[in-house]
Amino acid sequence: MNYNDNLTNDEENSFISPCQFYDFSTIAGVVFIMITIISVIGNILLMCVLFTFEKLNLVTKIFILNLACSDLIFTATLPFWAVYHLDHWIFGGFLCKFITAAYFTGLYSSIILLTAMTVDRFFTVVLNNWPNNNLRKKQCAICACVVAWVVSIGTSVHDALKMEVYDDYYCEASSSDELGYYFQVALLFFVPFAIIIVCHCAIINTVLRATNRTRHKALTIVFCIVGAYIICWGPYNILLLIKSLYQPKACESVERLDIVYNICRILAFSHCCMNPLLFMLTQKLRNHLLCLLRCKVVGMRNRERATDQNMSGFQNVSTACHSGVVLEEYNR
Repeated sequence: MNYNDNLTNDEENSFISPCQFYDFSTIAGVVFIMITIISVIGNILLMCVLFTFEKLNLVTKIFILNLACSDLIFTATLPFWAVYHLDHWIFGGFLCKFITAAYFTGLYSSIILLTAMTVDRFFTVVLNNWPNNNLRKKQCAICACVVAWVVSIGTSVHDALKMEVYDDYYCEASSSDELGYYFQVALLFFVPFAIIIVCHCAIINTVLRATNRTRHKALTIVFCIVGAYIICWGPYNILLLIKSLYQPKACESVERLDIVYNICRILAFSHCCMNPLLFMLTQKLRNHLLCLLRCKVVGMRNRERATDQNMSGFQNVSTACHSGVVLEEYNR
């Protein structure tokens, strides 16, 4: 991730090139706000479902909950970048560093957690639940999450300390470290990308050989998760690497590269609202979400009808929802 990626790209390029660029500031600002709304709603609903219906001691639920928190942290920074694109940096020096730290924390932890989930899925499907001790699996999952947060926070603080506010207008890095940048891209994209591809190839091979219908359903979700990661973050990171190695001189080439860069950046940032949609592909989570929404609606109606009977009515509906989900899963 280039430290200057948070800048209004058109303003940055106007100082180093006489070429005219298409103004993406308004488009990027509006899209960032839309992504924020979708991501907040989706990830909060996902967390509500996990806390209401799911057992958080399960390994998968631990990873999903941490990933939702990571996406929300990343999402919380997007309104600031939206204002930055629409106007300029108006939040001062402290928030320049703090928002940058939160931005990179959400970014790094999301990638690390997604890789850890892939490795856990590899152990579960390919290696037949190794380790077979549920307590040990839970401990490994918690340790992986702790490592993800420690690494992401430590790295993001290091990145944020380089950010400064210039001329009360720009929030950008005070120095560039190309060696650190190449190491960062390799460690936080290409290495996780290689791990995810290798693990999922083994998973797909195992699932295709299985006769269980449930595992064939899981194959679709596997493709969606990997596909979303590659589609969102792949072009963006590859383009960042290209931009660091290749600087076109013709204005037409520079303008095309700038347009592709802005599109790839918007696509990459949209990944924070993809995860809730992907997890909702499972029938179980969809049933839980619909049931949770029905419970809330009926509970509101009960409050309007009779205040003194509200709690009992809501609890009855909630109990019915839980029972319905259990019966549905049992019948399947």
